[in-house]
Amino acid sequence: MQASALWYVGPGQAEIRAETLEPSGTDTVSVRALYGAVSRGTERLVFFGRVPESDYQRMRAPFMAGTFPFPVKYGYANVGMVESGPRDLVGRTVFALFPHQDRFVISADAVTPVPERVPARRAVLAANMETALNATWDAAPGPADTIAVVGAGVVGSLVARLCGRMPGTVVTLVDVDPKRAALAEALGVRFALPDAAPTDCDLVFHASASAGGLATALRLAGTEASVVELSWYGAGDVPVPLGAAFHSRRLRLVSSQVGSIAPSRRPRWDYRARRAAALALLDDPALDALIAPAIAFRELPARLPDLLGPTGGVLCQLIQYGSE
Repeated sequence: MQASALWYVGPGQAEIRAETLEPSGTDTVSVRALYGAVSRGTERLVFFGRVPESDYQRMRAPFMAGTFPFPVKYGYANVGMVESGPRDLVGRTVFALFPHQDRFVISADAVTPVPERVPARRAVLAANMETALNATWDAAPGPADTIAVVGAGVVGSLVARLCGRMPGTVVTLVDVDPKRAALAEALGVRFALPDAAPTDCDLVFHASASAGGLATALRLAGTEASVVELSWYGAGDVPVPLGAAFHSRRLRLVSSQVGSIAPSRRPRWDYRARRAAALALLDDPALDALIAPAIAFRELPARLPDLLGPTGGVLCQLIQYGSE
């Protein structure tokens, strides 16, 4: 069986290559891709060759092919229909942490069924929602907390939505782009530009992947509050403003990363259960505000420079492989 896959082949360059697939067996599934998504934060670093050599192993996606820096087949948001494999999965829509490829054969244990109430196109947010869920576990927000989320990208927006649905919370999505106000309204939270954001917050999440955003997050945190850092900066050096009132306010700067389950859940949860929970949380039509209109898979190599460039304003870029 033949397939087509996207490969990153050089800084700012990608191409679609032919792949030959092995037939599916008793413990594998053959999947026909329906939709995928470009992870703007991580894939921008991969596309432009900014993955630091020290993180080559840590940055490998579950089913990545090739070797950093190039060429690599990368990606981790693929939703498709199972065409053959175990009887209980045939005909099901599933999510897999698989690169951008229109057909693939994978272990049956590596796919997660998409709940019936979650549209396939929204299910591409599963990996981002898993990151947001893990970060929320790390932060442990409580009812009636005042919370700021700095950075209205996909992960920051999902964190804001999760926190905003808790009783009594006041959640503000903070971003330098005033057009993100409409997104915040769709998600049911407040919006503020950095200079107008509320201070003395009980909890702050940072997800802008910028030094300015981190400085804002530290400024908004109240005395003895935590700032949960979700950004990953690749090979860049980022100044952290630990002067001013950082020490006198006894702030805590805490990293959160989806590669490990939050310590508060680790004794009872595994990765499969966390992914299933993330997919269930996507039963929320408000999240459609994060998804840009689909582009055809064959157009992806030509569109990536604009999508992943510094002026690209797309949140979750949907990729369409075929019809559901």
